[in-house]
Amino acid sequence: MAKRNRQFQSIEELMKEVISENKLQKGLAQLEVEAVWANLMGKGVASYTQSVQLNKKTLLVRLSSSVLREELSYGKEKIIKMLNEALGERMITKLILS
Repeated sequence: MAKRNRQFQSIEELMKEVISENKLQKGLAQLEVEAVWANLMGKGVASYTQSVQLNKKTLLVRLSSSVLREELSYGKEKIIKMLNEALGERMITKLILS
């Protein structure tokens, strides 16, 4: 059982500590990327999105529409830039649309 810490900490500090100790950063980053994708791309694109996976710094997006995939491929750099700005850090360097 963990030793009790008698110092007061903010909830934010405690959450960061729990996330770090339990190695949850990767899973939380995945959830955050999925939410940002759906929010930035809108309902139309989100409805054709089958999956969004973050693997290291590569974002793999599986789409059910080949026309939409082709259309989005023209703006990959802009999409990466928008996603990173929304995430608040450079989490994505490569986008793969399949």
